[in-house]
Amino acid sequence: MNKSKFSEEQIKVLRSNCNVDKCSDKAITYNKDFKIRAVRQYNEEGKTAREIFVEAGLGSDILGKYAAKDCLKDWRRIFKAKGVAGLKTDSRGRGRGGGRLKMKELTDIGRIKRMEAEIAYLKAENDFLAKLRAKRAE
Repeated sequence: MNKSKFSEEQIKVLRSNCNVDKCSDKAITYNKDFKIRAVRQYNEEGKTAREIFVEAGLGSDILGKYAAKDCLKDWRRIFKAKGVAGLKTDSRGRGRGGGRLKMKELTDIGRIKRMEAEIAYLKAENDFLAKLRAKRAE
């Protein structure tokens, strides 16, 4: 995908492609079957990323010069780590499993620990600000 936004005409073309599930002015969500097929064609048939995307009707004139290579690189990494199941889920955003749990997802003990850590942080911040104010007052 290129860094610039897609035009309305480009979005129409991309949405009409059977290998694209969704398309906005900034992002494309590719069909899960296309991802799996692309990785297999690359690994087993030795096709290049550009060849795979052009055969799928997704030329670099719309996507950008390095989009095919970058997408396939990501998909191969996911395939290597998680197999076919990894390619069937959208790996963007929250789906990665990283980050900190929401308060409602924590147990009572987890909530208490989180709140204690927050209190300790705020106390340290208040102490720092008090020292800063005292230095300025001098």
